[in-house]
Amino acid sequence: MDSHPYPFIEKGMKKLLGSAPIATDLALLILRLGFGLLLAFDHGLPKLRHPEGDFVDFLGLGTKISMGLCIFGEFFCSLLVAAGLFTRLFLVPLIITMSVAVFQAHAHDPLAKKEHALLYLIVFVVLFLTGPGKCSLDAWIRKK
Repeated sequence: MDSHPYPFIEKGMKKLLGSAPIATDLALLILRLGFGLLLAFDHGLPKLRHPEGDFVDFLGLGTKISMGLCIFGEFFCSLLVAAGLFTRLFLVPLIITMSVAVFQAHAHDPLAKKEHALLYLIVFVVLFLTGPGKCSLDAWIRKK
């Protein structure tokens, strides 16, 4: 007789913490909001406000264009990914930006220096593979 005194709580917890779609969609929402908003406001916004300093010349485009592309990715694309709007499309610039940060800008740095960019890269690749989930504007648009 190991039944839970409140079966509706047990059922709800199993649904939320199990492998049910709601748990997966909630996890994707948390990843999108967490990593999207952190990148936008901790990295993208400061670059948007003060677009100066040393910057990687990505593909020979020049440092100013490369900085502009980075700001577009880190600020604007991050906000759209957080909202779940055209998620996979806007993850592409983020994956490119984080790849440049890890493999070009911090290529010779110790792991501790490139760890943030690597974590963002991993999460953005996972989100690209999974999609935004049902708690997103993409899902809302598909319903209509």
